[in-house]
Amino acid sequence: MKLAILKERLEGETRVAASPETVKKLSALGLNVTVEAGAGAHASFADQLYSEAGATIAQGAAEALKDADIVFKVRAPSDEEIGLMKKGAMLAAILNPWDDKARLQKYAAAGVNAFAMEFMPRITRAQSMDVLSSQSNLAGYKAVINAAAAFTRAMPMMMTAAGTIAPARVFVMGVGVAGLQAIATAKRLGAIVSATDVRSATKEQVESLGGTFVMVESDESGDAAGGYAKEMSEDYKRRQAALVAEHIKKQDIVITTALIPGRPAPELVSEEMVKTMKPGSILVDLAVERGGNCPLSEAGKRVVKHGVTIIGDLNVAAQLSVDASALYAKNLLNFITPLIDKETKALSINWEDEIITGTCLTRDGQVVHPSLREGGN
Repeated sequence: MKLAILKERLEGETRVAASPETVKKLSALGLNVTVEAGAGAHASFADQLYSEAGATIAQGAAEALKDADIVFKVRAPSDEEIGLMKKGAMLAAILNPWDDKARLQKYAAAGVNAFAMEFMPRITRAQSMDVLSSQSNLAGYKAVINAAAAFTRAMPMMMTAAGTIAPARVFVMGVGVAGLQAIATAKRLGAIVSATDVRSATKEQVESLGGTFVMVESDESGDAAGGYAKEMSEDYKRRQAALVAEHIKKQDIVITTALIPGRPAPELVSEEMVKTMKPGSILVDLAVERGGNCPLSEAGKRVVKHGVTIIGDLNVAAQLSVDASALYAKNLLNFITPLIDKETKALSINWEDEIITGTCLTRDGQVVHPSLREGGN
């Protein structure tokens, strides 16, 4: 069976769907791996490294996709790439189906069996396949590094002969994978860290990393299926906003990470709150791709509003292209490995498996994911 690794063509996408390490392991599974020339250039993976790992280098997408049974990408394929895929091919990538439903129909029309890696169920045996976790972990780290680079003061306390520099105060909003890594990174840099989340269960995680937990007292649970947060009642949001508004005035750096699957990002930091922040403060909005947690955030831009620098970088994990690619490539390797029959070396998919039903968008010319079919929520 042939597996194709394509070069990413989306502007700013520096990641690649395979590393030389995973190419070796994919080849060991019995797959004939073909990598499009230059696919790993932005991640410092030269074509020669892929060749040495056992891959064939293709001069272009058409050559790479010709007769490919499996296609790995980072982002959704273009219309041209879909047209080059053979009927019945398996596609695995971050497909963003909520915002790209028209492309979903194109996969179905082309007979492509498309799998959205970001839909991976949050279950124990799928942890090693969870692309949201692997990429969010890096994004949380990089958010703090970017904030520290833009901040015009030092992060840790410094005691010098000329005087003492107070440590920066960092407030993390949303304690998922990205938030936890942001807390840990800010602590390592010597900041005083606090965090908030609607899920009371995250309090212990925040405190275990040395942070202070900020949350209103409530019997209302913010826990949703799969470890995600759910949208809270209007009363809860009003009281939480009042608490945050008071807390945010004293912060130097605010990092927002809150997302609700399939819905616009919730507003956590209003313009009024930004106005109360100290001049020179930094706000990093990691939810900007879904509309942002602050209405002043601008996707793909760094702007100054009311004296506060607001960082709305897109695709933050891709700023760490080597590690982001290596982790994503392992997610794909771990996803495909149990689907390859050890004897025949052919695809052997159990279509009833929870991992498959959770990630499969289209199959045999039909949109099959329950949340994306006509009438699905």
